[in-house]
Parts: sequence; structure tokens; C-alpha cells
Amino acid sequence: MPSYVSPGVYVVEKDISDYPVSINSSVIGIVGFASKGPIAGIDGERATLVTSQNDLIRVFGEPSEDITGQALEGALEVLETTNSIRFIRCASGALQSSAAVPVGLCPAFHVSGRVDDRMITLGTDDAAVSSVRLTATVWDNTGTKILTDKVVTIPSGTIGASSSYNSSGHANTAALKKVLGGGLDSSKIIATGGTGADASAFIVGAAAGSGAYMDLKVEIYNSDSASWVTCSAAFTPLNAIGEGSAAPTAASLGQGALNGAATAVRTHGTTAESTQEDGVALLVQGLYPGKGYDAGTKDDGTTSGHSVDVNVRGAANFEVQVNDQGVASETFKCSFLSGEPFIETQIGATVATKTSEWIVGRMGENKSLTDFTTTKLSNFYDRLSTLGSSTINGWHGADNSVADMAGGRFAKLVQGTYSLADGTNGIEDTDPELATILIGEEKSDGGKTGMQALDDDLLNISIAMCPHGTTPIDSVQNALITLAEGTQNFLALVAPPYAVGRVGDAIEWHNGLDDNRSAAINSSYAACYWPWLKVFSVHDGADRWYSPEIFAARQMAFTDSVADPWFAPAGYVRGRLTKPTDVELALNQGDRDSLYSGGNVINPIVNFPQQGITIFGQRTTQRDPTALDRVNVRRMLIVIRKMILASTRRLVFEPNDQFTWSRVEDLINPMLDDIKRRRGITDFRVVCDSTTNTPVRIDRNEMWTKVIIKPTKTAEMVVFEINITNQTAQLGKI
Repeated sequence: MPSYVSPGVYVVEKDISDYPVSINSSVIGIVGFASKGPIAGIDGERATLVTSQNDLIRVFGEPSEDITGQALEGALEVLETTNSIRFIRCASGALQSSAAVPVGLCPAFHVSGRVDDRMITLGTDDAAVSSVRLTATVWDNTGTKILTDKVVTIPSGTIGASSSYNSSGHANTAALKKVLGGGLDSSKIIATGGTGADASAFIVGAAAGSGAYMDLKVEIYNSDSASWVTCSAAFTPLNAIGEGSAAPTAASLGQGALNGAATAVRTHGTTAESTQEDGVALLVQGLYPGKGYDAGTKDDGTTSGHSVDVNVRGAANFEVQVNDQGVASETFKCSFLSGEPFIETQIGATVATKTSEWIVGRMGENKSLTDFTTTKLSNFYDRLSTLGSSTINGWHGADNSVADMAGGRFAKLVQGTYSLADGTNGIEDTDPELATILIGEEKSDGGKTGMQALDDDLLNISIAMCPHGTTPIDSVQNALITLAEGTQNFLALVAPPYAVGRVGDAIEWHNGLDDNRSAAINSSYAACYWPWLKVFSVHDGADRWYSPEIFAARQMAFTDSVADPWFAPAGYVRGRLTKPTDVELALNQGDRDSLYSGGNVINPIVNFPQQGITIFGQRTTQRDPTALDRVNVRRMLIVIRKMILASTRRLVFEPNDQFTWSRVEDLINPMLDDIKRRRGITDFRVVCDSTTNTPVRIDRNEMWTKVIIKPTKTAEMVVFEINITNQTAQLGKI
């Protein structure tokens, strides 16, 4: 307590408003496979929270017959009755869907002040020429005209005269660039320039690729005749420029000269290549492995998977649009330049640096899918080879035989649509590693794969299942039950495999006497359901057999929504199933008696003639006859344990005395009283005093509390005794 040494009014605040917290008892953990989405334990991923059916399909894809197990089917069913599940995707050796988006060069013309017969000549050496008029028409990579007859006039004196290609005679380049930049449409055609050998201006089409091209007509204004005439001097498209200070040779002119009656010269863009004849590309991959990223057309005509559209933007920029299920989902403004729009930064080159919800993208070589460290370009006219691979070659123009064009300029992604393909889910029913993958492990970096990801108190999972499809995996079920017992956090749901046989076969299976199971199931932290259920799958358009634990979990979540977890998730009120159309095997009264009694612990699912398909049992798999042999009691105990832990953690390190003991009782008593009023228990008592906290325990820094409860039992056998009497009987005395 603080000490007060001077007069005054002081206020001290103490928070003693402890109250028990509430717990969501309907969080269901589902372990299995999917065609896309985060993989637990990889790149720091944990069990993924899913809050709706649309969210599940968006992140993990649709269920399908070719996906091992029925985790997605189970998740969809459960999400009809709860809005909170944790999906744990397992995968091993899966491949990411991918697409190689090629790098290309934009078609370009070089406007130079050099005075010879190979360049546009304008300046003091030709007094009769007072200005030059350029008319440009541009096509994108799809052959669509994106600019028609754009005219810009360059006044006399803008281009300096010089006899040396690399001399300082290009002093007016800035003025030329200003004229071109001010007169051209920057979204379709670009004007740019540089220093030294690049001290000139380029006219560049905005779209890259071999399908992109540009026409340029050059006219001069003859002052003597006061008229515009077709340029009689030759000029050269960029593919004849070459590199270095030496003037290009006549053989390298490529496109030829514009003179006489010629009206225009055309130059093409190209795709970039490496010395291994392997195209340079942006290697786009689905964010996680799996076939769910593969783009294609489904049977109903709709589009599945993902694709990437590359669209034209002005200057050095291009647009990358990511399509999900045929619909635009994301758009990124990108370039190869340093700064904000750099391609790998904008999209994310790795899972750790992802910015997209669906893809990652990094620079590399197309055919081998080998990535390389990319160096950002400082200018749009920088050489392509400076991107980071010494193997890159590039050139401009239709004639790709032009040699020594490594470092061709004006690089962009080639416009078009690129579908992701060739992803795999990484597992088959017959894979010998199937059980190992589902069981998972705790990795050296702390990540947990497979069902080990369920071992996380922050997830608050109360029910867990690993619907295994048609493949019996007793080791997976045993591991799930062992994990439930070890964490004490959830109830594990299991079922015999499909087509196990008749009632006797199912009983032998759960008793460990079947070829597919070598040990009996015996735990209050597990519940077993049978037989399988026929359901029409809207995703496959066909009837499919679903594992029964899926609907057991569904009805437990439904029970929580209409009652409480300590109500039995069975019977005509809370156990009736409206979605299944049939059961694998019709069960009569004798079948149900055999499954549910005599030490057997299988909860039957029955198709009653009038009431419909109903879960008609709520036993745990515990063989000993105690209160914990019922699902409603075990689920209540899981909830009570979590509530006690969450409500009393703040008492750790408090003084171990009567005051703290009273706080414990004041926290737990209202909680249990609330459960009593809601019909979960019939009576209770909480003891935290000197009788539970002996001097020895206090010396060991332990504080003990005894909680005694009487769980409410369910009326599973409703018996009516009918007595027939004679007419003289006194009924009030019976």
C-alpha cells in the first residue's frame, strides 16, 4: 500500500470484480486434405479459422472425389450449424500450380541527332528543314490497336547536330524528350532518354511481346516549299542501334530505311530469352500446393481455379490481375523498376513476403522454372540483362537474328491471360505415408503439422475428427484419441470404415478383432458412430456415402445452438438428420441393443419409418459404467475445465491465504450454479479452505480446490408401466 505523508484527498482503485468467463463449446477441429490453402506447420501456419461455407471453399477449395478423405465434406456440413471451425490441412510432396508469364520488350524507335544517313536529321546542318512530324500507331500483344495516328511535331533545333554517335552533340536531348513527352499519350506510347550513348530520345509502345508492334511515319517541313513531305533521309528503328559507342553497320539496319514514297516503318516487340533458349519469365505459383489453383472449365460450364491477366499500363508499368474462379480478385500495379511498383515486391516472391491472397511470383527462367536473384532496374531504358541473370538476351524488331542485343531495353511482362496448372494435392488413399501425414509432428521450428496442430490451447477446440473416407486408418484414430486424452480439450469422433459389413462386423471392429483394427477403443474422450450415410453432393452432382462422425459433430454443434453442450446430441429433438437420404445398413431393435450394450459402445444411426434418420445413442467409448460413459457428461466436463482454467489463471502468484481461497470459491460457485440452473448438474460443492490446503501443500506453493458435481443424467430408456385393475380398486391409493 502507498504511504501518504501530507494532507490531501487520495483515491485508490482496486479491481475485485472477478467473474467466470464464457467458453464457445462448438469450435470443431477437422483434420484432412484439400486442393489448396494453408498447410498447418508450414511457413508458420496454424489451424485455420473458418467461419462460413463460402470462406471454406474460398480458402481450401471444393470437395471432390479425387481428394483423399472427407475433411472438406465434413467441414461444410458442420458449418451449417456453427460459425467457427479450425481446419487443419495436411499435405506432403504436393506441387504448386504454376504459370510462366514471359518478359518481353516493347517495340521502340530511336530518335537521334546524329548527322548521317541512318538517323532523323534535324538541326543547323539542314537549313531547309524547320521541323519534323512523327505519326505513331500502336498495337498491343493481342493485335488490338491501342493508339491510332498520334501526331507530334518536333521544332527545328530540338535535336542537336553531331557527327559522332557518342559525342556531346546531343545537348538538346532534354528538350527533345520534353517535346515528345508533352505530345505523346503516356498510356499508349512513351518518350524517354538517357545520358552518354543513350543521350537521345526513344519512342516506345506501351505493350510488350512479339505480338506488339508500332508504325512510325516521319515527315519534314520544307521551308523552301512550305509543305510537309515524306522524310527523304533514312531513319532507323531501335533494333539496329546495337550497344557500345560504335556506329551501327549497314547490315544491322534490319528494318531498312524510310525514304521516297515510303509512308511508315514498323518495329515489333519481342519476348526475352536466355542463352539456354529458355524464356525469361515471372514464375507465378499458387500460394500453397494443390490442384485447387489449377484453372479450367468445370462440367457446369463455370470456371475453376486461378489465372493471371497482364494488362497494359503507361510508362514502365504494367498491371497484374489475379482471377479467382474466373472473377477478378486482385490487381497489382507493377514494373521492373526500383521503388514501390517493383514486381516481386508488389506480388510477393515467397510465402513469408506474400501480398497476394492467391499467388506468389518471382523472376526466373521459364522452361526450367529456375529462379534467380533479381536486380531492380533504375530506369525503363536500362538493359534487360541487369535484371539479375547474365543469361538474359533481348532485342527489338521482327528480325530476331540481330546479334549482340543482350540488354535489350524497355522490359515489361507480355500482355495476355496465363492459367495456373499442374498442381497436385500430394497424397493418395494408397500412399503408405498417409497415416504419418495425418498424425503429423512437432517440428524443430515449433510448428505442428497434421493433427498435432490441435494441441493448442488458443484454438479452444472442443470436438475433433479426421473423417478418413473409405480407407481404414486405426493408427490415425488412436492418435486422435490419445491427443484428446492428453490435452483434455476435446472429444474425438471416430467411425468404422465404409462397408465394414454387418452389425457383428462393426462390433468386432471397435473391439479390435477386425483386420482393419488391432486394438479396442476405450476412452471417455472418444465417441463412435455407425453406419455411414448417403448424401447428395451438390459439388459432384451425385450421391456419396459420408462418414457418420461428420453428422455427429454437426448435431453436437446444433445442440449447442438450441440448448447446451450437456444436453444429449441424440434422439428426435437434437439428433434427427434431415440431409442424408439413406443409411448404409438398416438397424432393428436387436441390432441397436447389440451395438449399445453388453460392453459395446457404438452409437447407432437409425432410419425410422416415420421419424426419419436419427442419431440414437450418445455413449462415449469408455467401457466402465461411470457418468463419463455418456457424451453429454464428457462434453460438460470439457467446458467446465476450460472455464475454470480461463477464470482462475490470474490467481497464480497471489497469496495462498483465506482471501484468495474465498476468491476461488466466489469465481467457481456462480459458474456451477449457472450450469445447474441450465439443467447440466443437479448439485455441486466447491471447497477451497484449510481442509484442502494443508500446511504441507502451502509449503509446496500449491493451492488446492475440490469441486464436486452431480451431473444430470439423461432419460435414455423411457418406461411406462401400465397397471390394469378391477372396478372396485381405489386409484388414489395405488
